[in-house]
Amino acid sequence: MMKWFRRLVGTLLFLCALLVAGYLCRAPLLRAAAAAWIVNEPLSKADVIVVLGGGLENRPFEAARLFQLSLAPKILLMKPRLTPATELGLTPSEADLTRSVLLKMGIPDQAIFVTSDMVTNSFDESIALRNWARTNGVKSVIVPTDIFHTRRVCWLFGKELKRTGIRVQIEAVPVHQYTAGDWWRHEEGIIAFQNEVLKYAYYRVKY
Repeated sequence: MMKWFRRLVGTLLFLCALLVAGYLCRAPLLRAAAAAWIVNEPLSKADVIVVLGGGLENRPFEAARLFQLSLAPKILLMKPRLTPATELGLTPSEADLTRSVLLKMGIPDQAIFVTSDMVTNSFDESIALRNWARTNGVKSVIVPTDIFHTRRVCWLFGKELKRTGIRVQIEAVPVHQYTAGDWWRHEEGIIAFQNEVLKYAYYRVKY
């Protein structure tokens, strides 16, 4: 009985030591987790820069910056399904808002394109991009997106586009609320990382 009790106490002390060590070393561990998750590839010239749905505060701005660096001559926008308010003409569509940002950033209107396929999620976006790229003879694309979104986009778009010979380059775009070095200190960062891990697992199973 005493021997069993000593083993139990020893095990509990070991687990407590692990928890304490994990807590004390949480910053470098969590930074390393973010670094391992984020995909950020060196960019070379492409045929088009793709602005995915959402991320209005950062994705169009980065697309404009890359365009102005002459990394691609075109910017492609997604065409999300319209909300009831947008259908009634009460609010602009996301594509219209994104176009407005790009125009304000000095992008010529003739350089901005929109997919013909409507989308509701990242999988739809990968198919819409694949169809548009085939129709327009595109061989390489740049996809700038939020830091934690990059892992899912890299896998999904690579799977759907690379089989057609289209090269996909993923760029991690910083967000305003948190960074890869302090994401766990911000509610937005914790939610974003948690959601993307779950969505990545879901997409790997479903698609």
